[in-house]
Amino acid sequence: MTERIFATYFIETPYPLARAAEVMAGEQSSGTFTRLANETDALRANHGAIVERIEPLESVAVPSLPSRPIPGQAGVSRYRRGNVTLSWPIANLGPSLPNLMSTVAGNLFELKEFSALKLLDLTLPPSFADAYPGPQFGLAGTRELTGIQRRPLIGTIIKPSVGLSPQQTADVVRELVEGGIDFIKDDELQANGPHNPLKARVDAVMPIINAHAARTGRQVMYAFNVTGDIDEMLDNHDHVVAAGGSCVMVAINSVGLAGVTHLRRHCQVALHGHRAGWGLYSRSPHLGMSFNAYHKLWRLAGVDHIHVNGLRNKFSEEDASVIASARACLTPMFEPPAPGCEVMPVFSSGQTATQAADTYQAIASTDLIYCAGGGIMAHPGGIGAGVRSLRQAWEAAVQGVALGDYAREHRELAQALEAFR
Repeated sequence: MTERIFATYFIETPYPLARAAEVMAGEQSSGTFTRLANETDALRANHGAIVERIEPLESVAVPSLPSRPIPGQAGVSRYRRGNVTLSWPIANLGPSLPNLMSTVAGNLFELKEFSALKLLDLTLPPSFADAYPGPQFGLAGTRELTGIQRRPLIGTIIKPSVGLSPQQTADVVRELVEGGIDFIKDDELQANGPHNPLKARVDAVMPIINAHAARTGRQVMYAFNVTGDIDEMLDNHDHVVAAGGSCVMVAINSVGLAGVTHLRRHCQVALHGHRAGWGLYSRSPHLGMSFNAYHKLWRLAGVDHIHVNGLRNKFSEEDASVIASARACLTPMFEPPAPGCEVMPVFSSGQTATQAADTYQAIASTDLIYCAGGGIMAHPGGIGAGVRSLRQAWEAAVQGVALGDYAREHRELAQALEAFR
C-alpha cells in the first residue's frame, strides 16, 4: 500500500465545505486556480491530495479573519465551519520535514476561500521515522544522564535573562547546585551575546558542575543555549562537549527544522528544544497550528525535551492546552517497530511549588522537567530553599498528601505556599 501523509484542519469558509476542501487539496498538490491540460486524470490519481473526511460544525455570521468578498455577492450571511482531513502520497515530497511544512502548512493560510484555517494534527508514515534521527536521549536517556529516576527533574532558568556576566552566571549556578537542583537552562534570550559569550559562560559554569559531580556522583544538567548560525551552533556544541557538558539548548523556531536536524545529527548530548515564538502559531484559534501537529515535527528533527508551558502560567495558554501538550509528548508517534520518539515535556512559565499537585493530578506522570525561575530565585529562604520547596511539593503530590499538610513539617514548602499563593 502506498504510504500517505494525513493532516486534519479546522476551517471556516463562506463556500460549501466540500468545495473549500477541494480547493485546499488542489492548491497543495497537483492543482491550481484552473485545470491544466497536463493535469491528467492519471497524474491526479497518483499525486493529487485526497479529501478524506469532512466533519461539519456550526456556522457563524461574521468571518473570524479578514476576508475578501465573494465575487458577485454583496455580502455573506453564513460562514461554515468544519474539520477537514486531507491526505497526500509520500511520492509527492518524500520523507522531508521542510517539504512537509510546505505541503501541510504552506499557502493554505492565504487562500481567499478561508476566513479561518488551523492545522490540528498530523499522521506521518514510518518512512519519516527511517529518514530522521528523532530524539537521541528522550525520557530514559535524560534520566540516565542526570541520575534522576521516578520523579520530575527540578529545574530552573538563569535569571535575570540577560545582563549577567559569565562569572555572575557561575555564581548563580554555584548556589543552585549546592541547593540540589537537577536541571539548569539558559534563557532563550541569552545565547552568544557579547556581554556573556557562550564559550566564556561554559568555561565559568562547567568547573562548578564537574566539581559537584565529583563530590556527589550526580551531574547537574545545564542546557547551554547554542542558538545561532549553523557553523556557530556546531562549534559551540563541541565546546560544551569538550567541557563535560550534557545538554545544549536551541530555540527551534529561530533555527528551523533543517537547522535543528543538522544540529541533532552532530549532537553528542541531550538537545533541549525551546519553542520561543510558539504564540505565532498557537494563540489564535482561527489560524496557525496546534501543538499536537507542531511538536511532531520537532520530535522527528531530534529534540529530547520540548517546552509545553505550565499551569496558571504567565502567558495566555489555558491549563487544558498545557496538559494536552504534555500528554502528547509522552504518546508514541508510530506503531512498533518504528521508534515512538517520546520526548520529555518541560513545564515552565510562572511555576512555583503551588502548581505541583495540580500538575501531577492532571498528567498522572513524573516524566517531565519542572522549571521555576522566580519560584526558586525569589523564594524567601533563598535559592536552595526554593529548590527544596519544589522537591517537597512534588513529594507531596506523588504521595497524595495535601500541600498544606505536607508543609507543616517542611519549612521551605510552607514559605513557598505563603510567598506565592
